[in-house]
This record gives sequence, structure tokens and C-alpha cells, in this order.
Amino acid sequence: MKLIFRYMGRYRAAVLLAMGIKLAGTMTELLLPYILEYMIDDVVPAGSLPRVVLWGLLMFAAAVVCRQLNVLANRRTVDNAHRISYDVRQDLFVKTANLPGSAFDELGLPSLISRMTSDSYNVQSAVQQLQSMCVRAPMLLLGGMVMTLAMDLPLAMILVVMLPVLLAVVFFVCAKGIPMYNTVQKRLDSVVRIMRENITGIRVVKALSKADYEKRRFAAANREMTNCDIKASTVMAIPGPLMQLCLNVGLTLVVVAGAWRVNEGLTRPGVILAFLTYFNMITMGVMGLSRIFMTLSKASASAGRIAEVLAAPDEQRVLRPGEALQPSGAGFLRFENVDFSYGKTGAGFAGGEREKALDHISFSLNRGESLGIIGPTGCGKTTIINLLMRFYDADAGGVFVDGRDVRSYDKDELHRKFGVAFQNDMVFQDTLGENIRFGRDLDEAALRRAAKDAMAAEYIDSLEDGLDHPAAIKGANLSGGQKQRLLVARALAGNPEILVLDDSSSALDYKTDAAMRRAIARSHGDSTVILIAQRVSSVMGMDHILVMDNGRCIGYGSHRELLENCPPYREIYETQMGAME
Repeated sequence: MKLIFRYMGRYRAAVLLAMGIKLAGTMTELLLPYILEYMIDDVVPAGSLPRVVLWGLLMFAAAVVCRQLNVLANRRTVDNAHRISYDVRQDLFVKTANLPGSAFDELGLPSLISRMTSDSYNVQSAVQQLQSMCVRAPMLLLGGMVMTLAMDLPLAMILVVMLPVLLAVVFFVCAKGIPMYNTVQKRLDSVVRIMRENITGIRVVKALSKADYEKRRFAAANREMTNCDIKASTVMAIPGPLMQLCLNVGLTLVVVAGAWRVNEGLTRPGVILAFLTYFNMITMGVMGLSRIFMTLSKASASAGRIAEVLAAPDEQRVLRPGEALQPSGAGFLRFENVDFSYGKTGAGFAGGEREKALDHISFSLNRGESLGIIGPTGCGKTTIINLLMRFYDADAGGVFVDGRDVRSYDKDELHRKFGVAFQNDMVFQDTLGENIRFGRDLDEAALRRAAKDAMAAEYIDSLEDGLDHPAAIKGANLSGGQKQRLLVARALAGNPEILVLDDSSSALDYKTDAAMRRAIARSHGDSTVILIAQRVSSVMGMDHILVMDNGRCIGYGSHRELLENCPPYREIYETQMGAME
């Protein structure tokens, strides 16, 4: 709840104004039964029609003022709640975008999505309740109690005896409900994960006729979440009927005791009528408190999950000159005995220790040179890029760019040096031109040059609207090869110092792949190029080739050197090139 109050503090004046208006409206509402009692017991018996009309108009005016104040307060509370939820979602998005890789892996994408949507909505509901019902319900309860105590103390004692029991039930149930709603939100994470997997992989699901299997898998997760939600909602619903029963019993006792007191001349009829109205207000106050605690129970669980993301470590700290490592040799890009592991523990890890994704990796590139990285899936090729761009920090050793430890760079300063086409990169729902430009200050000529070098100009120019042609979400209206060439064009468009192509030509035929590499070498010869590929034909023209296997370097050198000195590379070459022949 601290998170909710912290965000409400940003709009302190607006929140206090809304609560003040709500308070004024509720106090006006509390005056209505008192005016009614006075009219019945004092004005009507006096037989003065003008006084009856005057007090009737006063009561009508009070009802109108009460209504208008409540409408105005509700509008302001809704507006404030939306503003605060906007801030929560915005901060969550910014935080998520800046999470280091380790924190992102730990939280998980489905969980981050549900925190951005379901949890932020629960917080919005709580903010709205805190501004309205948290003023109205206690005020109706306390104000009603004060008025009834002032009108008839013996009758009011019926309520005084019952209320502590009712409030104790509410607090006890809510203490049980918060942990249960935490569980519900975690189950929702699983539902979102399975849904996302199926939407993303719908073609595979259909192609392998696994729709029924996926339906059963989703149904199991959905059923588990639903059962948890039912349990939590059932527990939180207990106070409502119990309080209604107790209050109805209390109301019956008030009517019986009130009738007896009127018959004995101990009180007046108007007092009983006003007392019953206040009793209903007190009932609404208690029921309102029950709804508040139910909403706040959900919001407390959601706020805790949001706070967990916001409290996660930010982008890795930029090291000061005295803290950063110094390279032991020359070279524009250098890896020196780098070790790295993902996660903390995992099944199959010997002795619970982390399995190394990179094990003592070292290489050096001069400015303008090229490096090809080849090896089986999962051998650590992409991990090298993750460390080079400081998405993660190495466990040991040093990673250097332009003679500096990458940890000494500001994030934007480091990333401006790179142009990257990742293995599973994103095509956004926008025009082809905007997908290449990607928010950068690039003119159309630069876009066309990049498209030409990436061998994308041919299919772009064949379209009637060219660069203005719309791309669907994830490039669904483009072929695999078209998407890859579009992504390479995006990487080339900014004329980067370091060009990284991570398996970005796997969907291209050999001829197009070779033509693209020649165009890049011709137009971007000053760029230092790192090319990750599965095909020997893609890397054999690189200045240096790094052969990876299970996180280790098993070969490093030129194509000719590796053919002579690295049997695994020679085997890959003979297998692939022989198949081509």
C-alpha cells in the first residue's frame, strides 16, 4: 500500500480536493434525516404551512446539494485514479525497458505483462475507492453513530454493541484474503504465459495439429487460476451476508425497542423514523467498509507485485574510471578470459552451481575488421553479443570497446556505437520506412541506401507504396527473407561503428546472402562487423572466425587456418559445402 500512497502523493492537492468534496456531500447527506425528524416532531405539529414549505424546500435543497457534490467528487476521483494509473503503467514500462537482463529473466515476460495490465487496474480501483468510499463509508458509519447517540442513547447502544464484532470479522477476513489474491495473480501469470506462447506460435500449433493439446493445457492453467480466485472471493464474501444478518437483527431490535419507547412516551415518532434512516446509513457504511477492504486486499497484493518490479535493480551502474578494468592489449573490441552464466541455480547443475554459458572466451578485433562466430545452437554465440552490449555483466574477465571497459560507458553512449539485427528481432506495425528509421533522424536517402545494401530495395521498390507500405504486427505480411532484409537495413541505416548480424540471413538463399555481404563490405568497410551464422559460407570471408561449442572456444583464426587446425570446423565445412555441390 505504500506504493499506492506514494503515487497519490503526486496529486496531493487534487486528491484532497476530491476527498473534501466527498466529505461535504456525505455531511450534507447526514443532515437529511435530522431535518426530517425536526419537521415531523416540531414543524408539522405546529400547524404552520409556511414553515412546512420552508423546511421542505430546505430539505430538497440539501438533497440537491448532496447529489451535486457527490457527482462532482466522483468525477474528480475517477480523473485522479486514471492519472495515477497512467503514472504507474508509464513507470512500469520505463522500468521494464531498462531492466538488466538478469532481472528481466527472473521476473519473466508473462508476469511483467500481467503486472502492467491486471495489477495496475487493481491499483486504479483502489485509488478510486480510497478517495470516495474511504471518505463516505467511515463518515456514514461515524456520523450515523454520533447522530443516533445524540437522538436516543438507549437505542444507539444496540449498534454500539454490534459494530466491534462486525469490524473484527472484516479485518480478520481481509487478513486472510491478501495472501490468497497474491496466489491468484501468480496463477494469472501462468495463464498469460500460455496464452502468449500459443498466440506467438499459433502456426506451429496448427501445423502439428496440437490445438486440442494446447486447449487442455490452457484449460488446466485457467481452471487453477479460477479455483484460486473463487476461494479468495468466497473468503472475502463472508463478511457481507454476516454483517447483513447482524444489521437486520439490530434493525428489528431497534424497531421493537423504538415502538415500546414511543408507546411509553420516552421518545418521539420522528426520532424513530430518523433513527431508522441513520441505521440504514450505518449499514451502508459498514457494507462500504467491507467492499473497501476487498478492493484494498486485491490492490495490496497487486501493489506489492508492482513495487517488486520498480524496486528491481536498474541498468547496471556505470563504473568510474578508477573502478573499470583496463585492457591488457590493443584492439577496438576485446574479450579477455570472459566467464558468464545465466541465472543462479537450475536442474542439472552440478552441485547447484551455475552452468557456464561462456568459459574463458578471449578474442580481439581492430577497427574495421570482421569476426564470424559459428557453432551449434546454444553454444553461447548470442551471449557474446549480450555481454558486448552490456545486457548482462560478465562473471569474470573483461569486455572492452574502443579501449574502455563496457561497464564504464553510459548505456546510450555504448549502444549508439552499434547497429544490430538480432536473431528473433521485431518488425513493428508501421510502414517499412519507419521500421528502418526506427525513430532516428534519418532522411529517405539514408533509408534507401540501407535497403539497397541489405538487398531489400528490390522488393520494396516493387510495392506500389514503397517505403510507405504498411507492415503488419511482427511482419506477418512479409516473408521470412523480407523480414530479415528489413531488419538488416535497420541495422545499417545509422552507419554504425559496430555492426552485429545475429543469424540474420538464415532465411536468405546463398546468392542473396553473398550479395548482401558484398554490399555491406563495400558500403560499410569502416564498420567493425560481427556476424553470427550457422552456415560456413556466411563466415568464411570474415577476417577472423570464432568456433564455439558448449560455451568454449574450440577454434579461432581465418577460414584457411581453421581448415588446417580445427577438425570440428573442417567437418562443418565439408558437410555443408559438400551438400551444396
